[in-house]
Amino acid sequence: MATNTSQEFDSVIAVCKSLFLKKTNDYGTAWRILRPASITDQIFIKAQRIRTLEEKKVSKVGEDVVSEYIGIINYCAIAMMQLELGEDDPYELGVERVEKLFDEKVNETKELMFAKNHDYGEAWRDMRISSLTDLILMKILRVKQIEDNSGHTLASEGVNANYQDMLNYAVFALIKLGVK
Repeated sequence: MATNTSQEFDSVIAVCKSLFLKKTNDYGTAWRILRPASITDQIFIKAQRIRTLEEKKVSKVGEDVVSEYIGIINYCAIAMMQLELGEDDPYELGVERVEKLFDEKVNETKELMFAKNHDYGEAWRDMRISSLTDLILMKILRVKQIEDNSGHTLASEGVNANYQDMLNYAVFALIKLGVK
């Protein structure tokens, strides 16, 4: 069966972006108040909930893993936007600017995905969804360590690259779950 990763990626992102822009219309850019560590913790909460649901197989809140993966994608986009935006930028950003920033960050992340898929041969297609969840959790722990070290690393990529990897892993999970 032939696959079209680019179309599948775009389809998943369209679902995430639609929700993100609707929430931006509802709430504005209240997320601008979040410090990087708070965004990382939000991603951690979502990934940990996915892992718990994978293990317990029951949700008492009613939201499924799909909504949590969507949240991870959107929070990763928020994190990358926050890294670019400075303290001089206003808290409230227009929907058009937010959409442009979202698209920029997602497109940069998609380019990284294609480079890695070239080198790894789309190995993610043979992975279990639970492994993608674990990889997201591992990346979160790495980001938390980098944040605790005030951003200093000796041999590691920075936090932005980790957010990109988490976003891509969440997209892969949603593709495997059949989200379109």
